[in-house]
Amino acid sequence: MFYLFFPHPVTEELIRRRAEHNGCEILSLEEVSLHQQDIERIEHVDRWCRELRILYLQNNLIPRIENVGRLKKLEYLNLALNNIQVIENLEGCESLRKLDLTVNFVGLLSSVELLQHNAHLRELYLVGNPCTEFQGYRQYVVAALPQLKWLDGTEISRSERIRASQGLEQVRRRVREQEQEYLRRREEQKEEADLELKANLVQTFSDGLNVCVFLLSSQDDKENLRSAEEEEQDFWHTPCSFTPESRLEAHRRLEEKKNLSESKKFKAPLTTSVWKLDLYSLECKLTWRVSSLRHMDTSLMDVDVQPTYARVSVKGKMFQVVLPAEVKPDSSTARRSQTTGHLVLTMPRVGTAGSGSGSVHELWGKIRDKTPERLEVDPSKRKSVDVANIVPQRSNGEDLQEKPGRTAELPEEFMDDPEVPPLI
Repeated sequence: MFYLFFPHPVTEELIRRRAEHNGCEILSLEEVSLHQQDIERIEHVDRWCRELRILYLQNNLIPRIENVGRLKKLEYLNLALNNIQVIENLEGCESLRKLDLTVNFVGLLSSVELLQHNAHLRELYLVGNPCTEFQGYRQYVVAALPQLKWLDGTEISRSERIRASQGLEQVRRRVREQEQEYLRRREEQKEEADLELKANLVQTFSDGLNVCVFLLSSQDDKENLRSAEEEEQDFWHTPCSFTPESRLEAHRRLEEKKNLSESKKFKAPLTTSVWKLDLYSLECKLTWRVSSLRHMDTSLMDVDVQPTYARVSVKGKMFQVVLPAEVKPDSSTARRSQTTGHLVLTMPRVGTAGSGSGSVHELWGKIRDKTPERLEVDPSKRKSVDVANIVPQRSNGEDLQEKPGRTAELPEEFMDDPEVPPLI
């Protein structure tokens, strides 16, 4: 699978954020740490931070040493765990005392001779680079850099320096032959990487569709989940050569896995909607409940109510429902619970008052079947006075109002007693 990866450039905001110990002031900054920032190029540091003495750039994706020549006061440069292949462009660092290139891809051992211009260089680390596997590696470096005191954490003794100077031409010749062999292998590795990249590009479209389907499908899709896990396991358990291309691909895999894990943290909110009849306002309202995250900021939500549909955006995720009837957008309300965080949309239906197709009686008839049934209580079990049937109900829809041509008949208990004098 081919992964897209967008590196982070060196920006002024990044440097100021890393310069909190200096009051976010970068002109007078003497030490800054830019490690693990996915940086692919050293830039702007030599113009913005002229006073730098210590610069940490380890664990990035930097392929070249560049744009540090103006740092005249730089004493320590850490470029461990990057993709550097040649030692270059350090002549302007006049005060450089320590250079760390641990676990890079320096294969041209002869490029260390460019460090002869750094007269104050005392420590050099090349552990984990291909050049350390050359025969005569240490002897060559010790003889080429007489100002060095420590190489790969081991002190250079006087006797070792004397032995290194003996037979230097023969060692230099053998190192150049190994460099040519290394360059030939690197060309083969680049060709293999290009072929693999082209093969991955052919499957990019289909794999992208599979990823989209996997993200949009149900979480119970075990088949897609199993195939993704198997493909991931095959990648990490398949042996490969240690090259800048393989390291970059591994970094992209980790970045993609991190993005997928972060996207899974945001779950699609559960939505429910129901028609409710308000007997006081004689309106039928649709309530749409969106269960969002409890601690999510309300500014990350956006609501759009239209006559025929409603749309809710939560952290850029769009959720939309088609309404079963036309509603009033101007009268609609959106409220959020402070305890559960649920977003509740109340949308009044158009034409719910009065008679006709949108009358209350018709709407009540439509939703009457969905009304929950109430349980009846045995009258013999009641302990309190039953006030529900004080006024007797009339059958067949009759009411207590008088009808034309008919006198209302009152019960006997309401008849006048002749023995009781009338009220004055």
